[in-house]
Amino acid sequence: MKNKREIKRRIRSVQNTRQITKALEMVDAAKLRRAQERVESARPYAEKMREVIANIAAGTSVEHPMLVAREVKKTGYLIITSDRGLAGGFNSNLLRKLVQIVRERHQSPDEYVIFVIGRKGRDFLKRRKYPVIGEVVGLPDSPTFADIKQIARQAVQFYAEEKYDKLVLLYNEFINPVTQRPVEKQLLPLESISLEGQARTLYEYEPDEEEVLAELLPRYAETLIFSALLESKASEHGARMTAMGNATDNATEMIATLTLQYNRARQAAITQEIAEIVAGANALS
Repeated sequence: MKNKREIKRRIRSVQNTRQITKALEMVDAAKLRRAQERVESARPYAEKMREVIANIAAGTSVEHPMLVAREVKKTGYLIITSDRGLAGGFNSNLLRKLVQIVRERHQSPDEYVIFVIGRKGRDFLKRRKYPVIGEVVGLPDSPTFADIKQIARQAVQFYAEEKYDKLVLLYNEFINPVTQRPVEKQLLPLESISLEGQARTLYEYEPDEEEVLAELLPRYAETLIFSALLESKASEHGARMTAMGNATDNATEMIATLTLQYNRARQAAITQEIAEIVAGANALS
């Protein structure tokens, strides 16, 4: 009887766990849809800004520091992780990629600095004594630019002040709800600004092209950081939805296995009782 009671207790425990994981899966599915919509809505703004900058760069001889590569003596990294876990390999894969990059490219901590978004990344990097110089934690599920404005502006400003010579973004790119890919993208200098075969559009600038370019480039770099954050949020919800879906499936399989064990134990107990009754009847006769 004790064995049956233990199995029944485990079945109830796994059933409760399954209810929780199923609820979390549905919650993150709803959050994922909203996050995907935000990613799509942010793209036209960033694309239009890139187009204007490309037009200015194509029609002027002005070379802004953010468009010109210089010798890399020090590198800045901005990594975007999540505040919460239960998302499979969402954070661990990205942090593993950062650790690998640092190990392969840098001989000492003096050669790089790190900005981090997300509690999971912050805790991991500080625990291992990485040179973290900026952090943001506690972001909502639907962040606004104001939530990361300070760290984005600081990361771009430090490049402009030549405190490092390259700024690299590390985040999870959203492929689909099941697939999220850790990616590394160079943010500064902005080497990919070009018309890419498109005809140049003529704009009238006030006061002049140089000042407009100086104003737009930092904003564009900050916009790219925010776009990466939105991609990361969509990836986080997708990863958590998938992880909770897998946990729900595993719980269902475990319940089936435990139920089979319970039925076998119950059947064995009934068989034993029948055998004892028959043995007792034979003894009396």
